[in-house]
Amino acid sequence: MSQGDKSKYTDKQKRKAEHIEESYEKRGLSADEAESRAWATVNKQDGGGNKGGSGHG
Repeated sequence: MSQGDKSKYTDKQKRKAEHIEESYEKRGLSADEAESRAWATVNKQDGGGNKGGSGHG
């Protein structure tokens, strides 16, 4: 179950979280824990719900 609003994330970040979540589930984590860890990983790598494009940095 999602905890927060994911609308601020780019499509690329959403796809990345989905793939990470699937990976965690294959390792035996519950769906909720896998989703939580996946979004935490995306946040750590990308700094949260950033929009892509030039001029950001």
